[in-house]
Amino acid sequence: MLSGRNIHKRFGPVQVLKGVDIDVQKAEVVSIAGPSGSGKSTLLHILGTLDQADTGTINMNNTEISLLSPKKMAAFRNKHIGFVFQFHHLLPEFTALENVCIPGWLAGRKKNEVKEEAEKLLKLLGLSQRLENKPNQLSGGEQQRVAVARALINRPGIIMADEPTGNLDSANARELHQLFFDLRKQFNQTFLIVTHNEELAQLSDRVLHMKDGKIV
Repeated sequence: MLSGRNIHKRFGPVQVLKGVDIDVQKAEVVSIAGPSGSGKSTLLHILGTLDQADTGTINMNNTEISLLSPKKMAAFRNKHIGFVFQFHHLLPEFTALENVCIPGWLAGRKKNEVKEEAEKLLKLLGLSQRLENKPNQLSGGEQQRVAVARALINRPGIIMADEPTGNLDSANARELHQLFFDLRKQFNQTFLIVTHNEELAQLSDRVLHMKDGKIV
C-alpha cells in the first residue's frame, strides 16, 4: 500500500537519506529503528508528505503522491495518513473530544457525524470519562491516546508514529504498542513506527534498521 524508491534528502552539506527503498503492506505494523541521526524521522516525514525528498518517488494506494501539488498533497494527507508524535501536539484550548474532531471537520465532514465517531473512538481507547477534559487535565498516556484517536478519525490507510512512546514511562509505552496491535486487529489498520526502543520495535511484524541514511 506504501512504497518509496531511491529517496534522497540533504540538509545543507549533510546527506541525511542516501537512496532509501521501503515497502509497507496493508495491515502491517512496521518499525524503523536505529540510532539518533540515522534518518528515521526524516524518512517518516517524507513518506507522510510533511517534508519533500530531493529525489525519489513515493506511491500510496496507486497514487504517486510525490507528484501532487501542495494543495492536493495536503488533502491527500488529511484523508489517507494519520500521525502520532512524541509530544502529542494536542491543542491546549480544546477538549479531548474537540482535538479528535478537528481533522474530520477540516476534511469537510458533517460536524455531528465526526463528533459521534470521535466519541466512539475515545470510548474504545478507554477515555469515556475524559471527553470534556483539556490536555493539561490528562496524563501523558491519556494525551497520547487522544492523539491516536485523532489520527484515526478520518479512517486513514496508514498511521505514521514518530517516537510515540518517547515521552511515556515503560508501562504506558508497552500499553501504547499493544493498542496499535489491537487497532490493527479491529480496523485492519497499518502502522509505520519510528522508535529508538529496540525492545518495543521487536514487537512489530517487521523491523527496518537504519544507519547513516540507509536501511541496512
